[in-house]
Amino acid sequence: MNIVILRRKKGCSGLLTLSRVRFTFLLGSSFLLLSAGLLTAGYQLGAKFSKTNPDDLSIALQTELEAQSLRIEEASRNARENMDALALRLGKLQAHVIRLDALGQRLTAVAKLDKGEFDFSHPPAQGGPDEDASGTLAKSMMVPDFLKALEDLSQQLEDRSQQLAVLEDMMMNRNLQAEVVPAGRPITRGWLSSYFGKRTDPFTGRRVHHSGIDFAGKLGSDVVAVAAGVVTYAGRRSGYGNLVEINHGKGYSTRYGHNNKILVKVGQTVKKGEVISKMGTTGRSTGPHVHFEVLHNGRAVNPIKYIHASR
Repeated sequence: MNIVILRRKKGCSGLLTLSRVRFTFLLGSSFLLLSAGLLTAGYQLGAKFSKTNPDDLSIALQTELEAQSLRIEEASRNARENMDALALRLGKLQAHVIRLDALGQRLTAVAKLDKGEFDFSHPPAQGGPDEDASGTLAKSMMVPDFLKALEDLSQQLEDRSQQLAVLEDMMMNRNLQAEVVPAGRPITRGWLSSYFGKRTDPFTGRRVHHSGIDFAGKLGSDVVAVAAGVVTYAGRRSGYGNLVEINHGKGYSTRYGHNNKILVKVGQTVKKGEVISKMGTTGRSTGPHVHFEVLHNGRAVNPIKYIHASR
C-alpha cells in the first residue's frame, strides 16, 4: 500500500509505502489508543463526580425517605380516624337497634300479637335463589358506597324509631282511654234487678227517678271498678249506705252503693276490674245488691250503654 504525502505549496513531498502487515498494526494501535483515551476520560469524569456529589445524593435519598415516612404516617392516621368514625357509627346503629327491639317488644305486648309472629330476638326470615349461580358476577362494595349505605341505614333506623314511638303513644293512649271510660258490669256474679229512670219506689210505692242500675247478688260477693281511676269517696252517705266513688277523668265518675265492706281508700288508684268492695245491704236497701251510677260532667247518665260497651 502506498501513501502519498502532499503539501499545500510545493505539491507532492514524499511517498510512504506500507505493507498489509504494517497497515493492520497501525490500525490496531490507533484503535487501542482511542479506547484507552476514552476509558481514561470516563474514569476521570467518574472520579470527579464521585468526589463532588456524595453529599447531594445522600441528602436527596434522605429527603425522599422522609417524604415517604410522612405519607405512610398520614395514611395510617387517616385509616385510624376512619376506623374510629366507623366504630362510632356502628355504636349508634347498635343503640338504635336495641331501642327498636324494645319498642317492638312493647308494641307486640300492647297490641296482643302472637309472640311467634314478631320475634325480635331473631333476624327476620329471608331467602331467594343464588344470583351468582346464574352467571352474574357480584361486585364488591367500594368504601364510598359502604359509607353511603351506612348513612342511609342510620337515617332509616332513626325514622323507624320515631314512627314506632308515635305508634306506641297512640296505642297507649287508646288503651288508656279504654281503661278510663266506664265499661262492663260492676259485679262478677249476680243479676240486674232494677233499671235506670222512672220506677216505683220500693219503700213508698211512688213513681220516682232512679239515678242508677241495681245488681243483686250474694251478700259479700265482689264489687269491681268498671274503669281505672282514683277513689274520691269511700265511706257512709245518706241513702247509699257504704259508698265508693271513683273519678276516671275525661268527666267520668262512677258510684257503688250499699256495700257491706269497703276495700279502698280515698286517693287510691284502682285498675279496671279491681275489687273495691263487698256487696251488702247498707243504707236504703231491701237486700244485698250494688247501686251502680255513671256520672258524666257531674250528671247521672244511663249506665246501660256503658255496661253493653264491653260486649
